[in-house]
Amino acid sequence: MILIRKVQIAEADTLLTFSKKTFYDFFAHLNQPEHMEAYSAKAFTIESMLEQLVNPDSEFYFAVDECNIVGYIKINFNSAQTELHDKNALEIERIYVVAEHHGKSIGKAMLEFAIGIAVARSLDYVWLGVWEHNHKALGFYKHHGFEVFGSHDFMLGNDRQTDLLMRKNV
Repeated sequence: MILIRKVQIAEADTLLTFSKKTFYDFFAHLNQPEHMEAYSAKAFTIESMLEQLVNPDSEFYFAVDECNIVGYIKINFNSAQTELHDKNALEIERIYVVAEHHGKSIGKAMLEFAIGIAVARSLDYVWLGVWEHNHKALGFYKHHGFEVFGSHDFMLGNDRQTDLLMRKNV
């Protein structure tokens, strides 16, 4: 059984290591190494992780299976949202499951967990951004009722990429 639990500030190093590993596992083979490294140098620092962990409008959760971290999710509210900044919305900024645990409904459990938080807080919708070339993730979110409502640029190092913005009313 998967347990979803809040990440504690004392686990910043673990979160940082896990975040960087999953990001590289998913995207390194699809991008130029110099762009991955430039992005990582800013995104995957202990200072950045601690800043995010102490933000009252951001929350990180680990998905744990038999004491092993198998995934994580980051959700944002209010001004912590990367865009929109809608007080009636929850943003899922990151959701990752380690490759060897794909197909075990862990992503679905984390997604439902986030939607449950939105419902409990009486928010109107959940939104997220997905790289336009991440067809598996796009299909996953569409399958779970998310619809594309726009796009934005995402800078991976010096490589300008397009994320599709998706939302689901709750």
